Amino acid sequence: MRASEREARPRRGRWLLIGNSRWHWAAPTAEGLQCWSREPRGADHPTGEHLLAWAAVGPVPARSDLDPGRRLSLADVPLAAAPPWLGVDRALVAWQAWQDCGLPVLVADAGTALSLTRVDGLGRFAGGRILAGAALQWKALAAGTALLPDLEPSAGPGVDGHPPEAAWPCETAAAMRVGVVAGLAAAVGAAWEDARREEPRCRLRITGGDGAALAERLGLTPEPDLALRALARLRPAPGP
Repeated sequence: MRASEREARPRRGRWLLIGNSRWHWAAPTAEGLQCWSREPRGADHPTGEHLLAWAAVGPVPARSDLDPGRRLSLADVPLAAAPPWLGVDRALVAWQAWQDCGLPVLVADAGTALSLTRVDGLGRFAGGRILAGAALQWKALAAGTALLPDLEPSAGPGVDGHPPEAAWPCETAAAMRVGVVAGLAAAVGAAWEDARREEPRCRLRITGGDGAALAERLGLTPEPDLALRALARLRPAPGP
């Protein structure tokens, strides 16, 4: 990210979602929302006057200027029938996806974990599934075997910062990348088939940092900013 791009972003009227490994930001523009994600750094810590609303599923820094009065919790997300244990990130993406289509929807949020969240045609939480995301699976493979490498995720195109691989790689690290991503995409596809057997009108929405790679395999368009759009919708920026 160039310094000029950071300076161009408005300091007021931002939204923040603290994830397990990255912080996700949004700021209003004339065209809608400008969204970006990055690992947390000291310079990213906003003061209360700069933040319209924030939510967190990952660790909140002990020493920060985040205003607790502007924090959204599960109770602030109008997702009907949401159980009290549901993560606010799952509630945000599920509610926004249903707002967008008004139909039964399955949301695959591919982050540190891959969460699958169903919403019925009336906008009510209808259960879901959770499994380890790509980075967690790679770390488990490295930790549980003697010869497989530890793949370190990095920013860039594709999952793990790599371009799309061949379908059947010969190199070990590439085989791990392809195997995990293909497995996650297959899990999403199977969940969608299950959901459509119960509700044929069910739509599928894919979001999260690894969502683009999964969406490509499933022939869909990712929607990486569902959670931030929900935050902005629930706590809109003041008018001019």
